[in-house]
Amino acid sequence: MDYFNHKNGKLFAENVDVEKITAEVGTPVYIYSKATFKEHLQRIQKAYSELDTTICYSVKACGNINILKFMAEAGSGFDIVSGGELYRVLQAGANSSKIVYAGVGKTDTEIIEALNAGIGYFNIESEAELQNLIRLAKQQGKQPKAALRVNPDVDLKTHRYDITGKKETKFGVDIDRAQKVFADYGRNEAVKLCAIHIHLGSAGLSVQPYVEAIKKILALIEQLRRDGFTIEAVNIGGGYGADYITGTAPTAADYAAAIVPLLKGKNLKLILEPGASIAANAAILVTQVLYLKTSGRKKFVIVDAGMNDLIRPPLYDAFHFIWPVNVSEKFVPRQRDRDLQLDGTEVVDVVGPICESADFFAKDRALPPVKRGDLLSIFTAGAYGFSMSSNYNARGRAPEVLVDGSEFKLIRKRETYEDLIALEK
Repeated sequence: MDYFNHKNGKLFAENVDVEKITAEVGTPVYIYSKATFKEHLQRIQKAYSELDTTICYSVKACGNINILKFMAEAGSGFDIVSGGELYRVLQAGANSSKIVYAGVGKTDTEIIEALNAGIGYFNIESEAELQNLIRLAKQQGKQPKAALRVNPDVDLKTHRYDITGKKETKFGVDIDRAQKVFADYGRNEAVKLCAIHIHLGSAGLSVQPYVEAIKKILALIEQLRRDGFTIEAVNIGGGYGADYITGTAPTAADYAAAIVPLLKGKNLKLILEPGASIAANAAILVTQVLYLKTSGRKKFVIVDAGMNDLIRPPLYDAFHFIWPVNVSEKFVPRQRDRDLQLDGTEVVDVVGPICESADFFAKDRALPPVKRGDLLSIFTAGAYGFSMSSNYNARGRAPEVLVDGSEFKLIRKRETYEDLIALEK
């Protein structure tokens, strides 16, 4: 699952005492495990090794350049959604041919930057975008490859904000329209429309929707090939679940066991865009208890991290396991569970200092008793944690620390008050 574990009641990130990190850099702080990132990537690489597979890590999940560097060194490509992410991965030493570019609102400037970088594929989200890419490719004298993003109308059965593979979505074109797009644009000479892309959404916890979607897409590809179009690759996106609760998400091997047989012998390159399944378990957000408060029948644990540091609980109603960094042996958790209740725990709300009622990390959660100054760890915070953080309430964003075995280093400094106004002078 990851390399964050209690040893004799003390939480360690790989072989580093978490309390040692906070003593040096303060709280709140994001702490990443390099070994967890690499192990999750390697599991996916191994699971799909029978096919000609390119794994494109989704930068939006967690995009610190130091993380992107070692991911590139480990053989990962990258899934990007903006010019800024393109800049990040190129600075990290990415192989540009292993970059795929998604997003419904690519600007002309961003498209030209990607054309000049020689990326692998543009993921086309609409006919209007394809028309514009053709225009810009001619203008720049480039001939890029493109994958048409098709919505197979399959429900991932996750939070409504995470669903992207149904017909009624801003992403891609519906499957019934895909043949017309190829008929209208598939033989143009400026852009090689030679792949199909799907992305069902995020936080999936079942293999079956992917099986259903791939079967629909393979039927489409067979028809397109009969119509004379060359389809060389299928990109089945990301959205593969992570273990926010111990043992709840299918493993990479589970997904591959169902997916690989469908694609064997189809003469298709495979592209994957995993994000959370690599990054989520690879980080914790550590925060310090500021105050304890009782209001009516409610008990609140007020901490120094806020929704500006981790917005997933109020935005997606997301569960994150929370536990003290230091506990007695009787409180060492054997698994991470929504309903974990050990003798001696008390039910509390864990909330932050932001001036919003939505500023919470957990409600009605059983925790061991804590006091002012204690440290809490918010687990599975690597995906869409720091990357979605903000300066709301004029709060500086938290630092990021990377642990590698018995060593750790600061890979992003804590923002200062001066940083908050630097671009306004």
